[in-house]
Amino acid sequence: MIEDFFTQLTWLEALGTAFGIVQVLLARNNNVHNYLFGIVAIILGIYVLYHSKLYADILLSLYYFVMSIYGWVYWKFGKQKEVSPISISNTGEHVKALWIVLGCFLLMAYWLRYHTNSDVPFWDAIVVAFAWAGMWLMAKRKLENWIYLNISNIISIPLLFYKGLYIYAGLTIFLFLVGTSGYLKWRTIVRNERQEEYRAA
Repeated sequence: MIEDFFTQLTWLEALGTAFGIVQVLLARNNNVHNYLFGIVAIILGIYVLYHSKLYADILLSLYYFVMSIYGWVYWKFGKQKEVSPISISNTGEHVKALWIVLGCFLLMAYWLRYHTNSDVPFWDAIVVAFAWAGMWLMAKRKLENWIYLNISNIISIPLLFYKGLYIYAGLTIFLFLVGTSGYLKWRTIVRNERQEEYRAA
């Protein structure tokens, strides 16, 4: 019975990983439909994370779910009811992202430490904090989202190995590589758009 349960978790983990891979590849290619695959991966992941006692990651997944819907709408229509382009964060957005990291870490660390049975409260909290800021920046189609998400990935990889979630750890290694590639590709897109604007002027 226990073996069947963990086999089920492994299959759900693998299926969620497959949807997650498609999502991040579409995001790298600046494709708005990445959010649809992401939502499926999120729903599957929540079940697996619950049974692994990674409660902060569950909250992060719920946040991803909300931000995926917001991001899909924002990418589609932007503020002016037209497609929102990739852009570089301004000083205010950088400050907001750092405040998100700090605030999320403090709240998650306190909640995990004193109100759950998590055995990795601070480790789990810092992973979530950087991912939270990264997802906010991605929803706003900001180049720097890849930096924050990759910091989260680097910290998350050993945590997932520690928890025995080897498929998710492998996915996170893949996400780090794609995140690096995504940052370079988005930066090239921004540079090309700026050159076109300069020539048009």
